[in-house]
Order: sequence, then structure tokens, then C-alpha cells
Amino acid sequence: MAGFVVASALCGFATSGHMLVISRIVQGIAAAVMAPQVLATIRAVVPLHQQTKVMSLYGFVFGLSSIVGQLGGGALITYHPFGLDWRIIFLINIPIGIAAFIGTWKFVPENQPATRTGIDVKGVALLSAVLLLDIYPMTHGREAGWPAWTFAMFALAVPVFALFVMTEMRVERGGGHPLVDLQLFRNRAFALGLVLAFLFYCNSAFFLTYGIFLQTGLHWTPLASGIAIMPFAIGFVVGPLTSPAVVKRIDGHVLTLGFSMMTAGFIVTGWSATQAAAPDLLFYCGLVCAGVGHGLLLPSIMRIVLQEVVPEKAGLASGVISSTLQIGSAFGTAAISGAFFGAIGGRAAPGVYAHAFQISLAINAVLMFVCIGLSVLLVRHQRLARRHATQPV
Repeated sequence: MAGFVVASALCGFATSGHMLVISRIVQGIAAAVMAPQVLATIRAVVPLHQQTKVMSLYGFVFGLSSIVGQLGGGALITYHPFGLDWRIIFLINIPIGIAAFIGTWKFVPENQPATRTGIDVKGVALLSAVLLLDIYPMTHGREAGWPAWTFAMFALAVPVFALFVMTEMRVERGGGHPLVDLQLFRNRAFALGLVLAFLFYCNSAFFLTYGIFLQTGLHWTPLASGIAIMPFAIGFVVGPLTSPAVVKRIDGHVLTLGFSMMTAGFIVTGWSATQAAAPDLLFYCGLVCAGVGHGLLLPSIMRIVLQEVVPEKAGLASGVISSTLQIGSAFGTAAISGAFFGAIGGRAAPGVYAHAFQISLAINAVLMFVCIGLSVLLVRHQRLARRHATQPV
């Protein structure tokens, strides 16, 4: 938290583009260190029978913060208090971060493993290389006309990933502490849950393409665009609050329901975007449907995946989940926004942006449809595992 506050201050007072980018990297590192600790603390401290309710509250706070962030960010940029322009969106983190730092220090219990672990430097370097080899060409390949070096980077990512896995296995056999505990993946439910988490967070591209569609395509203001995300963000709040009741009725199929709602919502919104000059009621109804599905999924995926892990490995598992979500977000944003900008080309008409937005939502809908089938497999596997566990030996 302290690192995040300091990095936010550096972003706000940046004197050049390079300083801003470097400060944002530091801010991202601090956030990446923080995020898994929340899930790990919930898994280690909260009793198992209360975790559905607590994870639902976590999802509610997550959704509420997204509403405040979108509206607050749009308002701050529009009204620029104290004569500050974009800098205010970073500087606002300082008082909020200090308050969170004090609250964390006072109320969050310390929870550490019996043994200290070092940093798997080789693992970090290799995994970073894999992500760079995949994400960089996806981000810049379209603009460069997909030259040979982009495909060379994609191809090189495969052996580098294989080397990463072998390195982690070697560290584990040597009694060390690998960056990723490969034993976690021997649990099929955990591995399948991670695939769902990855595909689920690929829809993060929606926020980028939606904002560009409204602000560049329809020429809306940042504040109006922030308000326009409200129907989706309301679902962020409603979904987690209804999640405990839904889980009581359909158990793990809450994932199937959530992915189905996101699929339907994206299809409806994408279709409506090309049927009218501006977003209409049907457009926003689709957003509400997709938002409620998103709100049901966020706490449920994390809870179901973490249930497969013993409390002693909650920190490691939470780190893997958080990293998977962020990698999915990066992949989705790079790939889907690439399709979005490719559909726009050099044209600037609102109808072109609407069509490009429809294409991006269609890709999201296909990914969520795949997740429907995977979620059914996950629930079936978990039920079989429970049945075998309760049978007398």
C-alpha cells in the first residue's frame, strides 16, 4: 500500500512521459503485490462456511469501487479541481491510500507461513519473457502490418514457456520455492478454474473499446462516458449481493449462470450498437445483464478455485489466480482491441466505431460461451470428487 501511494504521487508529479510510464510500472508492481494478499487473508482467516458470504462482500466492494472509479475519474477530468488536469486522477490516490494503509495496519491480521521463501529470479525472468513475446507483437503487430518479427516472437514464446516450466520443476525438486507451485495444477478443478479465470478477464477489453466508442466515435465527454458505464457497473454490485442466495439454489452452476448472462448481454448490446445512432434502452439492458453476470462470476470463480487449495498454500494460490486474471486482461485487451482498431481502419464515422464495437463484443461473447461449457465440466468434476470423498473406504 505504501508503494502504491508513493508511485501514485510520482505519477501525479511526473515531469515527462518517461517518468510517468516508469512510475506507472512501479504502481502496477505495488498493486500486484497487494491484490493476492486480500484473497489469501480471506482464505486463511475466514471459516470455510462463511467464505461464500465474505467473497460476495469482496465482489460487492469491487463493483462499488468500479462505479466510484468510473464516475469519479470522469468528473475529475471534466471539472479538473485545483486547476489540475489528468494529474488529479493519480493524486487522489494519496489521501485514499494513506487511509487504507492505516486501516490495514490496524485491522488486518498478520498471516505468514512458518518458513520464509526467497524470490525465484529465474522464474520471474522467464515468465516475463513469455508475456513480452506474446503481448508485445499483439499490441504492435497490427500497426506494423504483421511483419515477420511478430510471428517469430510468437513462435519463440513456446520454447521459452517450456523452459519456464522445466525451471520451476527443477527448483521444486531441489527443495526450493518456485515462482509457481506446479503441484497446484495437479488438482484438475484448480487448473480448470484458472482457465475460466483467464478467459473471464479477457473481457477487460470491453472497458477500453466502450470508452473509445463513446468518446471518439460518438464524441461524448469523459463524464458522460463514466455515467454510461453505470448500467454495467450496477450489475457489479447487484451480482455479488445476490450471489449467496444463488449459490444456495444452484451451487457451482452459479458460474454457468454468470457466463450465460454475460454471453447474452454482450450479444444484445453489440447488436443494438449498430441499430441506432446512440445507445438506446435495449443497449443498456444488455449491459445490465452482462454486468450482473460479471458480478456473480468475480467472487464465485475466486472462491471455487481457492476452495481446492489447503490454507497453507492460500498465498501461493491467490498469487497464481491474481496473475492469471491480469494476464488474461492483458491478452484480452491486446487481442480484442487489435480487432477493434482493425475494423476501424482509417475511418472516423460513428457507424464504423459502432461496427467495431460490435465485433469486439462478439469476440467477448464467444469467449464467455466457451466458458459455459467449461463451467459445466468444472461442476461435474467437483461433484464426482465430493462423491468419492464421502464414500466409505
